[in-house]
Amino acid sequence: MYDHILVSSDGSDLARAGVEHGLELARKHGSKVTAVTVTEALGGQFAHAFDLWSPGEAEVEAFDKAQALIAEKILEPIRARAAEHGVPIETIHVPRKLVAGALLKVAEEKGCTLIVMASHGRTGMSRVMLGSQAAEVAENAKVPVLIVR
Repeated sequence: MYDHILVSSDGSDLARAGVEHGLELARKHGSKVTAVTVTEALGGQFAHAFDLWSPGEAEVEAFDKAQALIAEKILEPIRARAAEHGVPIETIHVPRKLVAGALLKVAEEKGCTLIVMASHGRTGMSRVMLGSQAAEVAENAKVPVLIVR
């Protein structure tokens, strides 16, 4: 049923639980996995909405290099766990993007049939101010989304 599962991680404990759930589903169903981590642009989500400040070329380069190292630290343990489960995996770092949109784009481009991600459980004002990436993915995905809490 789900032959290609996208799992996402930001490296948090909750995200790891979502990844583990996705890998276990892949193991049970003989699915392949695409693991994705997304890093936002320098300036975070506000970099996409406002032109409050423009970083220099050296700042952008240093930031991108640091984000690539962080992404590798997030993705390497996922590759290792997939190998332990005997699950074929591709890992992707998407730099300079907002999380939900990047996950949706990768899922569509790779032909994923299920998205598994964790919810950070934000409610109230923090959800309004920060948005809920899981809610945005669930609302806009063209495939089923499993949100792990």
